Amino acid sequence: MKTTLIIMAAGIGSRFGGGIKQLAKMGPNGEIIMDYSIYDAINAGFGKLVFVIRKDFEQDFREKIIKEVIGNRIQNYMDVEYVFQDINDLPEGFTCPEGRTKPWGTGQAILCAKSVVDTPYVIINADDYYGKEAFVKLHDFLINHEKMG
Repeated sequence: MKTTLIIMAAGIGSRFGGGIKQLAKMGPNGEIIMDYSIYDAINAGFGKLVFVIRKDFEQDFREKIIKEVIGNRIQNYMDVEYVFQDINDLPEGFTCPEGRTKPWGTGQAILCAKSVVDTPYVIINADDYYGKEAFVKLHDFLINHEKMG
């Protein structure tokens, strides 16, 4: 059974001090936190990756993350999708107040992925490191829970 990893990478990083915090190089060879998370997820058995990003930094994200850091190599191991967090993408009956420019946050970011996720999934933040064991336990839970349900 395929499982999906959703990476929320649309954060503004207002406390970060400039730049896109999800692209900050942390490892000895310029790795970013997402690089480690994706590697751990692939090894744990996840088969699909969904990036939730903002349209206004799609170009930077694709150029810096996909070409420079992660590269297209992840597509050799898992399906990859991109969805965009947009403040106007709201459930029926809701509208964005005039003048609002700030994204709605985590809940709305997750809703943005609903059209491309049809398997059990896990959601992580792009700038948090969870560790290899966490991905193994999460994947195993998703597989075993699906069999019980």
